[in-house]
Amino acid sequence: MDSAKDVRPVILRLLSGIGSAKEINQYLKRFSQLDAERFAVVKVGGAILRDEIDDLASALAFLQQVGLTPIVVHGAGPQLNEELATAGIETPIRDGLRVTSPEALAVVRRVFHAENLKLVEALHAVGARASAIVGGVFEAEVLNKRRFGLVGKVANIDLTPIQASLRAGSIPIIASLGETPGGQILNINADMAANELVVRLKPYKIVFLTGTGGLLDGDGELIDSINLSTDLEALRAAPWLHSGMRLKIEQIADLLDRLPLSSSVSITRPAELAKELFTHRGSGTLVRKGEKIRVHTTWSTLDRKKLQALIESGFRRKLTPDWFEKTRLLRCYVSENYRAALVITLDEGMPHLDKFAVADDAQGEGLGKAAWQVMRAQTPKLFWRSRPDNAVNEFYTDECDGCLKGEKWTVFWYGLESFDEIERAVHHCRARPATLKG
Repeated sequence: MDSAKDVRPVILRLLSGIGSAKEINQYLKRFSQLDAERFAVVKVGGAILRDEIDDLASALAFLQQVGLTPIVVHGAGPQLNEELATAGIETPIRDGLRVTSPEALAVVRRVFHAENLKLVEALHAVGARASAIVGGVFEAEVLNKRRFGLVGKVANIDLTPIQASLRAGSIPIIASLGETPGGQILNINADMAANELVVRLKPYKIVFLTGTGGLLDGDGELIDSINLSTDLEALRAAPWLHSGMRLKIEQIADLLDRLPLSSSVSITRPAELAKELFTHRGSGTLVRKGEKIRVHTTWSTLDRKKLQALIESGFRRKLTPDWFEKTRLLRCYVSENYRAALVITLDEGMPHLDKFAVADDAQGEGLGKAAWQVMRAQTPKLFWRSRPDNAVNEFYTDECDGCLKGEKWTVFWYGLESFDEIERAVHHCRARPATLKG
Protein backbone atom coordinates (compact mmCIF):
# COMPACT_ATOMS: atom_id res chain seq x y z
CA MET A 1 0.00 0.00 0.00
CA ASP A 2 1.29 3.47 -0.90
CA SER A 3 0.34 5.24 2.31
CA ALA A 4 1.44 8.71 1.14
CA LYS A 5 -0.80 8.38 -1.89
CA ASP A 6 -3.71 7.16 0.24
CA VAL A 7 -3.41 10.08 2.70
CA ARG A 8 -3.07 12.84 0.08
CA PRO A 9 -6.84 13.15 -0.55
CA VAL A 10 -7.40 13.30 3.21
CA ILE A 11 -4.99 16.23 3.55
CA LEU A 12 -6.49 18.08 0.61
CA ARG A 13 -10.03 17.58 1.95
CA LEU A 14 -9.12 18.86 5.39
CA LEU A 15 -7.15 21.82 4.08
CA SER A 16 -9.69 22.97 1.50
CA GLY A 17 -11.70 25.86 2.78
CA ILE A 18 -10.50 25.84 6.38
CA GLY A 19 -8.59 29.09 6.14
CA SER A 20 -5.91 31.13 4.43
CA ALA A 21 -2.44 29.74 3.76
CA LYS A 22 -1.03 32.55 5.92
CA GLU A 23 -3.12 31.50 8.93
CA ILE A 24 -2.32 27.81 8.51
CA ASN A 25 1.42 28.47 8.22
CA GLN A 26 1.31 30.76 11.26
CA TYR A 27 -0.15 27.98 13.41
CA LEU A 28 2.12 25.32 11.93
CA LYS A 29 5.14 27.42 12.82
CA ARG A 30 3.80 27.98 16.35
CA PHE A 31 3.05 24.29 16.94
CA SER A 32 6.23 22.96 15.33
CA GLN A 33 8.37 24.92 17.80
CA LEU A 34 6.98 22.83 20.68
CA ASP A 35 8.43 19.58 21.99
CA ALA A 36 6.40 16.63 20.66
CA GLU A 37 4.80 15.87 24.00
CA ARG A 38 3.80 19.52 24.49
CA PHE A 39 1.72 19.93 21.32
CA ALA A 40 -1.68 18.52 22.23
CA VAL A 41 -3.57 16.02 24.35
CA VAL A 42 -6.81 14.95 22.66
CA LYS A 43 -9.61 13.43 24.77
CA VAL A 44 -11.96 11.25 22.70
CA GLY A 45 -15.28 10.08 24.11
CA GLY A 46 -16.73 6.67 23.39
CA ALA A 47 -19.57 8.19 21.35
CA ILE A 48 -17.01 9.66 18.93
CA LEU A 49 -15.34 6.26 18.53
CA ARG A 50 -18.76 4.78 17.80
CA ASP A 51 -20.19 7.46 15.49
CA GLU A 52 -17.35 9.52 13.98
CA ILE A 53 -14.30 7.26 13.87
CA ASP A 54 -13.60 7.88 10.16
CA ASP A 55 -13.53 11.67 10.66
CA LEU A 56 -11.41 11.18 13.78
CA ALA A 57 -8.85 9.01 11.97
CA SER A 58 -8.69 11.48 9.06
CA ALA A 59 -8.15 14.44 11.39
CA LEU A 60 -5.41 12.72 13.41
CA ALA A 61 -3.73 11.47 10.21
CA PHE A 62 -3.71 15.03 8.87
CA LEU A 63 -1.91 16.28 11.98
CA GLN A 64 0.70 13.57 11.60
CA GLN A 65 1.23 14.41 7.94
CA VAL A 66 2.03 18.03 8.80
CA GLY A 67 4.57 16.89 11.40
CA LEU A 68 2.47 17.11 14.57
CA THR A 69 1.81 14.17 16.86
CA PRO A 70 -1.11 14.48 19.28
CA ILE A 71 -1.45 12.30 22.37
CA VAL A 72 -4.88 10.66 22.43
CA VAL A 73 -6.77 9.46 25.52
CA HIS A 74 -10.11 7.75 24.96
CA GLY A 75 -13.14 6.58 26.89
CA ALA A 76 -15.78 4.02 25.95
CA GLY A 77 -18.93 4.96 27.88
CA PRO A 78 -21.69 3.99 25.40
CA GLN A 79 -19.90 0.77 24.43
CA LEU A 80 -19.58 -0.19 28.09
CA ASN A 81 -23.26 0.55 28.72
CA GLU A 82 -24.20 -1.80 25.89
CA GLU A 83 -21.83 -4.63 26.79
CA LEU A 84 -22.64 -4.51 30.50
CA ALA A 85 -26.37 -4.53 29.78
CA THR A 86 -25.91 -7.54 27.47
CA ALA A 87 -24.00 -9.32 30.24
CA GLY A 88 -26.70 -8.42 32.77
CA ILE A 89 -24.22 -6.59 34.99
CA GLU A 90 -25.52 -3.51 36.82
CA THR A 91 -23.07 -0.62 37.27
CA PRO A 92 -24.74 2.33 39.04
CA ILE A 93 -23.29 5.79 38.46
CA ARG A 94 -22.31 7.57 41.67
CA ASP A 95 -20.86 11.09 41.64
CA GLY A 96 -20.36 10.69 37.90
CA LEU A 97 -18.31 7.49 38.31
CA ARG A 98 -19.27 3.97 37.25
CA VAL A 99 -19.37 1.58 40.20
CA THR A 100 -17.13 -1.27 39.03
CA SER A 101 -17.42 -4.78 40.43
CA PRO A 102 -14.85 -7.50 39.57
CA GLU A 103 -17.34 -8.89 37.01
CA ALA A 104 -17.84 -5.43 35.51
CA LEU A 105 -14.07 -4.82 35.40
CA ALA A 106 -13.59 -7.83 33.13
CA VAL A 107 -16.03 -6.23 30.66
CA VAL A 108 -14.43 -2.80 31.08
CA ARG A 109 -11.00 -4.21 30.27
CA ARG A 110 -12.23 -6.12 27.22
CA VAL A 111 -14.19 -3.14 25.83
CA PHE A 112 -11.32 -0.70 26.34
CA HIS A 113 -8.90 -3.03 24.57
CA ALA A 114 -11.33 -3.47 21.67
CA GLU A 115 -12.05 0.26 21.28
CA ASN A 116 -8.36 1.11 21.51
CA LEU A 117 -7.47 -1.33 18.72
CA LYS A 118 -10.43 -0.12 16.67
CA LEU A 119 -9.00 3.42 16.60
CA VAL A 120 -5.44 2.20 15.97
CA GLU A 121 -6.66 0.11 13.01
CA ALA A 122 -8.69 3.04 11.64
CA LEU A 123 -5.54 5.18 11.73
CA HIS A 124 -3.46 2.49 10.02
CA ALA A 125 -6.15 2.25 7.32
CA VAL A 126 -5.54 5.90 6.34
CA GLY A 127 -1.75 5.55 6.40
CA ALA A 128 -1.10 6.97 9.86
CA ARG A 129 1.24 5.48 12.45
CA ALA A 130 -0.36 4.77 15.83
CA SER A 131 0.49 2.76 18.95
CA ALA A 132 -1.99 0.97 21.20
CA ILE A 133 -1.29 1.78 24.87
CA VAL A 134 -3.75 0.00 27.17
CA GLY A 135 -1.62 -0.01 30.31
CA GLY A 136 1.58 1.19 31.89
CA VAL A 137 0.76 4.93 31.90
CA PHE A 138 -1.59 5.48 34.84
CA GLU A 139 -0.41 4.15 38.19
CA ALA A 140 -3.53 4.27 40.31
CA GLU A 141 -4.87 3.68 43.77
CA VAL A 142 -8.37 2.53 44.72
CA LEU A 143 -10.58 5.59 45.13
CA ASN A 144 -13.12 4.17 47.61
CA LYS A 145 -13.68 0.44 47.31
CA ARG A 146 -16.83 0.34 49.40
CA ARG A 147 -18.51 3.12 47.42
CA PHE A 148 -17.11 2.66 43.89
CA GLY A 149 -15.58 -0.81 43.76
CA LEU A 150 -12.56 -1.17 41.45
CA VAL A 151 -12.44 2.48 40.40
CA GLY A 152 -9.08 4.18 40.57
CA LYS A 153 -7.66 7.65 40.85
CA VAL A 154 -4.35 8.52 39.22
CA ALA A 155 -1.48 8.47 41.70
CA ASN A 156 1.41 8.69 39.25
CA ILE A 157 2.02 8.83 35.52
CA ASP A 158 4.73 6.93 33.66
CA LEU A 159 5.48 8.74 30.41
CA THR A 160 7.79 6.00 29.10
CA PRO A 161 5.24 4.31 26.76
CA ILE A 162 4.10 7.70 25.43
CA GLN A 163 7.64 8.94 24.84
CA ALA A 164 8.59 5.70 23.05
CA SER A 165 5.60 6.13 20.74
CA LEU A 166 6.46 9.78 20.02
CA ARG A 167 10.11 8.95 19.29
CA ALA A 168 8.89 6.40 16.72
CA GLY A 169 6.71 9.09 15.09
CA SER A 170 3.61 7.20 16.19
CA ILE A 171 0.41 8.62 17.71
CA PRO A 172 -0.06 7.18 21.23
CA ILE A 173 -3.63 5.92 21.70
CA ILE A 174 -4.14 5.56 25.46
CA ALA A 175 -6.95 3.72 27.22
CA SER A 176 -8.00 5.10 30.59
CA LEU A 177 -7.15 1.97 32.55
CA GLY A 178 -4.89 2.13 35.59
CA GLU A 179 -2.93 -0.37 37.64
CA THR A 180 -1.95 -0.41 41.28
CA PRO A 181 1.73 -1.05 42.10
CA GLY A 182 0.66 -4.62 42.84
CA GLY A 183 -0.83 -5.09 39.37
CA GLN A 184 -4.55 -4.73 40.07
CA ILE A 185 -6.26 -3.16 37.06
CA LEU A 186 -8.61 -0.28 37.91
CA ASN A 187 -11.27 1.58 35.92
CA ILE A 188 -10.40 5.29 35.66
CA ASN A 189 -12.81 7.96 34.45
CA ALA A 190 -11.47 9.03 31.04
CA ASP A 191 -11.90 12.78 31.70
CA MET A 192 -10.00 12.46 34.99
CA ALA A 193 -7.25 10.42 33.35
CA ALA A 194 -6.91 12.96 30.52
CA ASN A 195 -6.84 15.86 32.99
CA GLU A 196 -4.08 14.29 35.07
CA LEU A 197 -2.04 13.60 31.94
CA VAL A 198 -2.55 17.21 30.83
CA VAL A 199 -1.34 18.56 34.17
CA ARG A 200 1.77 16.38 33.92
CA LEU A 201 2.60 17.27 30.30
CA LYS A 202 1.36 20.89 30.29
CA PRO A 203 0.58 20.84 26.55
CA TYR A 204 -0.12 23.91 24.44
CA LYS A 205 -3.48 22.52 23.33
CA ILE A 206 -6.05 20.39 25.13
CA VAL A 207 -8.78 19.14 22.81
CA PHE A 208 -12.09 17.59 23.87
CA LEU A 209 -13.85 15.97 20.91
CA THR A 210 -17.63 15.88 21.38
CA GLY A 211 -20.74 15.29 19.34
CA THR A 212 -22.01 18.85 19.98
CA GLY A 213 -18.82 20.38 18.60
CA GLY A 214 -18.49 22.87 21.43
CA LEU A 215 -20.25 24.51 24.37
CA LEU A 216 -23.73 25.87 23.67
CA ASP A 217 -25.40 28.95 25.16
CA GLY A 218 -29.00 29.29 26.37
CA ASP A 219 -30.30 29.52 22.80
CA GLY A 220 -28.44 26.40 21.72
CA GLU A 221 -25.92 28.51 19.80
CA LEU A 222 -22.22 27.66 19.78
CA ILE A 223 -20.02 29.78 22.06
CA ASP A 224 -16.93 30.37 19.90
CA SER A 225 -14.56 31.56 22.62
CA ILE A 226 -14.42 32.00 26.38
CA ASN A 227 -11.83 34.22 28.06
CA LEU A 228 -12.16 33.05 31.65
CA SER A 229 -10.56 36.19 33.10
CA THR A 230 -13.38 38.33 31.68
CA ASP A 231 -16.24 35.86 31.07
CA LEU A 232 -16.35 33.36 33.93
CA GLU A 233 -18.26 35.51 36.42
CA ALA A 234 -21.00 36.31 33.86
CA LEU A 235 -21.18 32.66 32.78
CA ARG A 236 -21.66 31.49 36.35
CA ALA A 237 -24.54 33.96 36.71
CA ALA A 238 -26.24 32.89 33.47
CA PRO A 239 -29.56 31.09 34.18
CA TRP A 240 -29.02 28.67 31.27
CA LEU A 241 -25.71 27.39 32.64
CA HIS A 242 -26.55 24.34 34.70
CA SER A 243 -25.88 20.62 35.25
CA GLY A 244 -23.41 19.12 32.79
CA MET A 245 -22.51 22.40 31.06
CA ARG A 246 -21.73 24.15 34.34
CA LEU A 247 -19.67 21.18 35.50
CA LYS A 248 -17.69 21.14 32.24
CA ILE A 249 -16.84 24.86 32.43
CA GLU A 250 -15.85 24.60 36.10
CA GLN A 251 -13.64 21.57 35.31
CA ILE A 252 -11.97 23.44 32.45
CA ALA A 253 -11.42 26.50 34.65
CA ASP A 254 -9.84 24.32 37.35
CA LEU A 255 -7.69 22.58 34.73
CA LEU A 256 -6.43 25.82 33.15
CA ASP A 257 -5.62 27.16 36.62
CA ARG A 258 -3.05 24.33 36.89
CA LEU A 259 -1.47 25.06 33.49
CA PRO A 260 0.68 27.79 31.92
CA LEU A 261 -1.11 30.87 30.52
CA SER A 262 -0.23 29.69 26.99
CA SER A 263 -2.36 26.51 27.31
CA SER A 264 -5.91 26.45 25.97
CA VAL A 265 -8.85 24.06 25.71
CA SER A 266 -10.65 23.48 22.41
CA ILE A 267 -13.98 21.67 22.27
CA THR A 268 -14.89 20.59 18.75
CA ARG A 269 -15.89 17.69 16.51
CA PRO A 270 -13.35 15.46 14.72
CA ALA A 271 -14.31 16.73 11.25
CA GLU A 272 -13.64 20.31 12.41
CA LEU A 273 -10.40 19.66 14.30
CA ALA A 274 -8.10 21.07 11.62
CA LYS A 275 -10.20 24.22 11.32
CA GLU A 276 -10.22 24.69 15.08
CA LEU A 277 -6.44 24.31 15.34
CA PHE A 278 -5.30 26.17 12.22
CA THR A 279 -7.60 29.17 11.79
CA HIS A 280 -8.25 32.30 13.83
CA ARG A 281 -12.01 31.86 13.54
CA GLY A 282 -11.90 28.21 14.63
CA SER A 283 -14.88 25.88 14.58
CA GLY A 284 -15.77 24.95 18.15
CA THR A 285 -15.33 26.57 21.55
CA LEU A 286 -11.90 27.86 22.53
CA VAL A 287 -11.39 28.35 26.28
CA ARG A 288 -8.39 30.17 27.68
CA LYS A 289 -7.52 31.43 31.13
CA GLY A 290 -6.93 34.67 29.28
CA GLU A 291 -5.95 38.08 30.49
CA LYS A 292 -7.86 40.75 32.33
CA ILE A 293 -8.80 43.77 30.25
CA ARG A 294 -7.77 47.10 31.80
CA VAL A 295 -9.52 50.37 30.97
CA HIS A 296 -7.50 53.61 30.83
CA THR A 297 -8.79 57.14 30.32
CA THR A 298 -5.42 58.88 30.09
CA TRP A 299 -2.15 58.12 28.33
CA SER A 300 -0.24 58.65 31.58
CA THR A 301 -1.45 55.37 33.11
CA LEU A 302 -0.48 53.32 30.04
CA ASP A 303 2.87 51.86 29.08
CA ARG A 304 3.15 53.84 25.85
CA LYS A 305 6.16 51.88 24.57
CA LYS A 306 4.33 48.57 24.91
CA LEU A 307 1.16 49.97 23.36
CA GLN A 308 3.08 51.47 20.44
CA ALA A 309 4.95 48.18 19.88
CA LEU A 310 1.64 46.27 19.87
CA ILE A 311 -0.01 48.64 17.38
CA GLU A 312 2.97 48.75 15.04
CA SER A 313 3.39 44.98 15.17
CA GLY A 314 -0.31 44.42 14.53
CA PHE A 315 -0.48 46.79 11.56
CA ARG A 316 3.05 46.10 10.25
CA ARG A 317 3.54 49.87 9.98
CA LYS A 318 4.90 52.69 12.12
CA LEU A 319 2.76 55.21 13.95
CA THR A 320 3.30 58.84 13.03
CA PRO A 321 5.69 60.43 15.57
CA ASP A 322 3.03 62.77 17.00
CA TRP A 323 0.21 60.21 17.28
CA PHE A 324 0.08 60.16 21.09
CA GLU A 325 0.16 63.96 21.28
CA LYS A 326 -2.54 64.48 18.66
CA THR A 327 -4.85 61.63 19.71
CA ARG A 328 -7.33 62.75 22.38
CA LEU A 329 -7.97 59.56 24.30
CA LEU A 330 -11.47 58.76 25.50
CA ARG A 331 -10.72 55.21 26.64
CA CYS A 332 -8.10 52.55 25.95
CA TYR A 333 -8.95 48.90 26.54
CA VAL A 334 -5.76 46.85 26.85
CA SER A 335 -5.07 43.32 28.03
CA GLU A 336 -2.83 43.08 31.07
CA ASN A 337 0.13 41.79 29.02
CA TYR A 338 -0.38 44.27 26.15
CA ARG A 339 -1.38 41.63 23.62
CA ALA A 340 -4.67 43.25 22.58
CA ALA A 341 -5.80 46.87 22.66
CA LEU A 342 -8.59 49.15 21.46
CA VAL A 343 -8.07 52.92 21.40
CA ILE A 344 -11.29 54.97 21.52
CA THR A 345 -11.38 58.72 20.83
CA LEU A 346 -14.29 61.19 20.87
CA ASP A 347 -14.88 62.67 17.43
CA GLU A 348 -17.96 64.42 16.06
CA GLY A 349 -19.39 64.04 19.56
CA MET A 350 -19.34 60.22 19.22
CA PRO A 351 -16.95 57.45 20.28
CA HIS A 352 -14.59 56.53 17.44
CA LEU A 353 -12.40 53.42 17.26
CA ASP A 354 -8.98 54.76 16.33
CA LYS A 355 -6.95 51.54 16.68
CA PHE A 356 -7.68 47.86 17.28
CA ALA A 357 -4.56 45.69 17.48
CA VAL A 358 -3.96 42.07 18.48
CA ALA A 359 -0.49 40.53 18.81
CA ASP A 360 0.40 37.75 16.37
CA ASP A 361 0.75 35.18 19.13
CA ALA A 362 -2.68 36.13 20.53
CA GLN A 363 -4.58 35.78 17.27
CA GLY A 364 -7.01 32.91 17.45
CA GLU A 365 -7.10 32.98 21.26
CA GLY A 366 -10.27 35.04 21.52
CA LEU A 367 -8.37 37.75 23.42
CA GLY A 368 -9.19 40.46 20.87
CA LYS A 369 -12.86 39.52 21.01
CA ALA A 370 -12.77 39.56 24.82
CA ALA A 371 -11.37 43.10 24.76
CA TRP A 372 -13.97 44.09 22.16
CA GLN A 373 -16.80 42.77 24.34
CA VAL A 374 -15.58 44.71 27.39
CA MET A 375 -15.37 47.83 25.20
CA ARG A 376 -18.80 47.30 23.67
CA ALA A 377 -20.46 46.86 27.06
CA GLN A 378 -19.27 50.38 27.96
CA THR A 379 -19.70 51.95 24.52
CA PRO A 380 -23.32 51.92 23.27
CA LYS A 381 -22.43 53.68 20.01
CA LEU A 382 -19.24 53.60 17.93
CA PHE A 383 -17.92 54.28 14.46
CA TRP A 384 -14.65 53.32 12.78
CA ARG A 385 -12.93 52.74 9.47
CA SER A 386 -10.91 49.94 7.95
CA ARG A 387 -9.05 49.40 4.71
CA PRO A 388 -10.99 47.18 2.26
CA ASP A 389 -8.38 44.41 2.38
CA ASN A 390 -8.19 44.22 6.19
CA ALA A 391 -8.54 40.59 7.31
CA VAL A 392 -10.59 41.64 10.35
CA ASN A 393 -13.42 43.11 8.22
CA GLU A 394 -15.39 39.88 8.49
CA PHE A 395 -15.46 40.33 12.26
CA TYR A 396 -16.36 44.01 11.86
CA THR A 397 -19.25 43.10 9.57
CA ASP A 398 -20.63 40.76 12.23
CA GLU A 399 -20.34 43.47 14.90
CA CYS A 400 -21.68 46.51 13.06
CA ASP A 401 -25.22 47.80 12.44
CA GLY A 402 -24.16 49.18 9.08
CA CYS A 403 -21.21 49.95 6.84
CA LEU A 404 -20.41 52.00 3.76
CA LYS A 405 -17.72 50.71 1.44
CA GLY A 406 -15.32 53.07 -0.30
CA GLU A 407 -12.28 52.70 -2.50
CA LYS A 408 -9.87 53.71 0.26
CA TRP A 409 -11.87 53.06 3.45
CA THR A 410 -14.87 51.04 4.60
CA VAL A 411 -16.76 52.88 7.36
CA PHE A 412 -18.51 50.80 10.04
CA TRP A 413 -20.84 51.81 12.85
CA TYR A 414 -23.23 50.54 15.49
CA GLY A 415 -25.69 52.36 17.75
CA LEU A 416 -25.84 55.54 15.66
CA GLU A 417 -29.39 56.83 15.89
CA SER A 418 -29.87 59.17 12.96
CA PHE A 419 -28.84 59.74 9.38
CA ASP A 420 -27.04 62.90 10.54
CA GLU A 421 -24.81 60.88 12.89
CA ILE A 422 -24.01 58.37 10.17
CA GLU A 423 -23.24 61.15 7.68
CA ARG A 424 -20.88 62.87 10.15
CA ALA A 425 -19.18 59.54 10.94
CA VAL A 426 -18.62 58.74 7.26
CA HIS A 427 -17.33 62.24 6.49
CA HIS A 428 -14.95 62.14 9.47
CA CYS A 429 -13.52 58.74 8.49
CA ARG A 430 -12.94 59.80 4.89
CA ALA A 431 -11.32 63.09 5.85
CA ARG A 432 -9.27 61.83 8.78
CA PRO A 433 -5.50 61.79 8.03
CA ALA A 434 -3.70 58.45 8.11
CA THR A 435 -1.81 57.86 11.36
CA LEU A 436 0.30 54.91 10.18
CA LYS A 437 3.23 55.31 7.84
CA GLY A 438 4.18 52.91 5.06
